Amino acid sequence: MKLKNMILVAMFTSIVAALGILPPIALPFTPVPITAQTFGVMLAGAILGARLGGLSMGLFVLLVGIGVPILSGGRGGLPSLIGPSGGYILSWPIAAFIIGFLVDRYKERLKMWNMVLFNYVGGILFIYLGGITYLSFVSALSWQEAAISALVYIPGDSLKAVVAGVIALQLRKTAPVARFIKEQKAA
Repeated sequence: MKLKNMILVAMFTSIVAALGILPPIALPFTPVPITAQTFGVMLAGAILGARLGGLSMGLFVLLVGIGVPILSGGRGGLPSLIGPSGGYILSWPIAAFIIGFLVDRYKERLKMWNMVLFNYVGGILFIYLGGITYLSFVSALSWQEAAISALVYIPGDSLKAVVAGVIALQLRKTAPVARFIKEQKAA
């Protein structure tokens, strides 16, 4: 892997870690808090593409797994990955990959609406599917009950999908990012 790609992977891992500085919002009816970190997952996939976006989130999950406290609220370690939030967190690498794959596939025809749609597909639908399913296995909730408890995240995640889409679309048009994307296409 080229040094530039390694730096970008590390940078987006750091961005998601920095978003963990914002405190989690605990809710009384679900053990999974609201955090800002899925915003970084969406940005990683939309800007870096499938391979590097997925790698950046894979590195993030690996760091969490070995105990680095980079999850919202200063959490880290295996308990964070096997606890109620684990399914959401473990789905981040694949979610970034999905977003990046869709963005890469439609890069010549990217508009605001499909950038937001790609963030919804990977950054909301896929993460919810993994998180809800995992939560139903590790808690006393049925899949339907876990899904109903996840409805509270939709407004905030929808806002994140739109803002990440706007930022990613603008960044993909700037000279350094556009040059990076062209180099990735050639490689």
